[in-house]
Amino acid sequence: MRKADIETFFQRLSEQHPDPRGELNYVNPYTLLVAVVLSAQATDVGVNKATGPLFEVVQTPQGMLDLGEEKLRHYIRTIGLFNSKAKNVIKLSRMLLDEHGGEVPESREALEALPGVGRKTANVVVNIAFGEPTIAVDTHVFRVSNRTGLAPGKTPLAVETKLDKAVPASFKQHAHHWLILHGRYVCKARKPDCPSCVVSELCRFKGKTTVA
Repeated sequence: MRKADIETFFQRLSEQHPDPRGELNYVNPYTLLVAVVLSAQATDVGVNKATGPLFEVVQTPQGMLDLGEEKLRHYIRTIGLFNSKAKNVIKLSRMLLDEHGGEVPESREALEALPGVGRKTANVVVNIAFGEPTIAVDTHVFRVSNRTGLAPGKTPLAVETKLDKAVPASFKQHAHHWLILHGRYVCKARKPDCPSCVVSELCRFKGKTTVA
């Protein structure tokens, strides 16, 4: 996609959603981190149903350790892979206390050293919690980037690298939020809603739908 088209692409998405936000509920950087870890291979809606009650009683690493792994599993039992996720949340909470004074680190590298935290999770946290212009590539961002020709790549890292170079600086802070929303509600996996798409004529997808 040409540079001018990319500028137009994000300008239109920004006009459609002037103040885009992640759809995971959280209270502070720690609960955001926990929510994103729990969201792997799960829906935001499903995670929010579980973390609503959880975050009423736990909002700090120490609070999570006081709760304990068994009770944590009970709160998140409706989320996929809840056993392994519970172990990781307890371990990362201990590491935050032991190595970071109970605070969520602001660097991606430090976050990725925590159990259950990969590059995408770290990018989400530093973007939302600390305002860094990182781009987190989830399934929606990966699909939209490849399907539209915005930033095609065979791996999430390849797509992230291309997006990092291609997205204009003025749009980078919210770029992945716009792409997630677009992928979740318009450029859907099975049947994209091309007729209602604000960037349809910029998109290089050959199989565009004609009926929503």
